[in-house]
Amino acid sequence: MQRSRQEAVEGLLPDERERLILERLRAQGRVLASELAAELNTSEHTVRRHLRDLADAGHCKRVYGGALVVSPADRSASQRMEEAVERKQRLGVCAASIVRPKQIVLLDAGSTNVAIAQALPDNANLTVITNSPEACLRLLGRPGFNVMLIGGRVGTETAGAVGAIALLQVQQIKADLCFLGACALDPEEGIAAFEAEDAELKRAMVKASSRVAIAMTTEKLMTAAPFIVAPASAIDYLVVEADVSAERRRKLAKVCDSVLVAQS
Repeated sequence: MQRSRQEAVEGLLPDERERLILERLRAQGRVLASELAAELNTSEHTVRRHLRDLADAGHCKRVYGGALVVSPADRSASQRMEEAVERKQRLGVCAASIVRPKQIVLLDAGSTNVAIAQALPDNANLTVITNSPEACLRLLGRPGFNVMLIGGRVGTETAGAVGAIALLQVQQIKADLCFLGACALDPEEGIAAFEAEDAELKRAMVKASSRVAIAMTTEKLMTAAPFIVAPASAIDYLVVEADVSAERRRKLAKVCDSVLVAQS
């Protein structure tokens, strides 16, 4: 006779429970301890212990009431530049469509933001200020761009200038629009980065800009990273891929002013 669902979950060994929780995390991005405890017919204390073990193993980040998957963006800049190139190009085209002539655009480092630089049309009549040497190269010599490169130490993980010199320069800018790079984004936990200096510079970019835009590949959504940059409500334009579910777009639209979908 087939066992009932309740009997099945009651009979799970600790390792099996932990594996199920990890599967749920990877599928949904976020889990709540109370919901898992009810579903697995166990205590919240037991679920929190599993989440703590998974966090110690680097699979998730503990947040109030549950956990989030850790963003997959914790890789070197050279690796990220070679990944999902066509997807980032589509995001770049969509993001570039929100730019208007005569704007001062602050362009953060990041492989998707390099794609935005490439997608900006010639004769756009823009001042682009960036801490990304790669983005700068995409704009140099093209008509219609006044390009300014933020200086300082170039981080190997970000491929962008960070540190005190870059921070001071950003604090002296007043931009119309900022394309912010982000390692992770969750509607409740906000925008996050993997490095403290990078997060500090991003916070200054948000403060220096009238509008903030983020273009993000799907796997970074509903994920976490160690250093919080700003709440999700700081985003005026969020550009996502076409494969983001309608449910996720609704959740994001509740906290971001405008969610744009790049064409597939």
